[in-house]
Amino acid sequence: MEIEQKQAPLIEQFVKQASTLNGPGPALVKLIVEATSHPSLFAFSEILSVPNLLQLQGTESSVYIDLLRLFAHGTWTDYKSNAAHLPQLVPDQAVKLKQLSVLTLAEMNKVLSYDQLLKELEVANVRELEDFLINECMYVGIVKGKLNQLRRCFEVQFAAGRDLRHGQLENMMQSLTNWLDTSDNVLSVIQDKIKWAETMCEEDKKHKMEVKSHLQDVKKSVHSKQDNFFFELDGEMDSEEDLSRSKSPHVGAHDRCASCWRYPVWGLLSFCR
Repeated sequence: MEIEQKQAPLIEQFVKQASTLNGPGPALVKLIVEATSHPSLFAFSEILSVPNLLQLQGTESSVYIDLLRLFAHGTWTDYKSNAAHLPQLVPDQAVKLKQLSVLTLAEMNKVLSYDQLLKELEVANVRELEDFLINECMYVGIVKGKLNQLRRCFEVQFAAGRDLRHGQLENMMQSLTNWLDTSDNVLSVIQDKIKWAETMCEEDKKHKMEVKSHLQDVKKSVHSKQDNFFFELDGEMDSEEDLSRSKSPHVGAHDRCASCWRYPVWGLLSFCR
């Protein structure tokens, strides 16, 4: 976003200048050369759309319109293929077009191999390529990334956008539409998963409550059975004790001292103190 903000006043400046120039004179040619050589300008479609530039068509300077189109949408490879029909580039224009070529490559792939860049930019060696990527691309702010010398590639993290080519806007809109449809489908699946998770959570809570209730019923049943068991056991013990006493010929109510409930020694006289 920073690089786009820096370009906005430059674009406005060149558009105003082009709008005030009349006639197919050298002034328009000079403006195009200045725009394509400016170190901070990387967008040219608005300048290209200024009606005054049409005055160059049909003249010997019409190649400068083609040059401006090349900087708006083309690459260094495109220039080399059509160099015979285009004006010769000054050093600043050559650097600019190679910078724009890096942006175009970054649009298609976020990992750019050194071999590909060496070929596309016509750079002599890896050292020169890395210096170009650092000094002319990353420091300028048009790309951000990492030089991976081990893998011999440039890993792109950010790249400024270029001017849209003819038909590219429709393709972008179609891509965004497809992305939106896919996002809607994913969102629908996520919502279904959330509903399923909520249902399972409620069923799990219900199951836990049922288990807890059943456990309490079991505990009550166990306690009840224990109480009945001990009650019956006490009754049986009392019955056995009474039965044992009733069967004894020597022990009875008359054999006990009423005051202390002591039993006398059999056959001897017992006194209570």
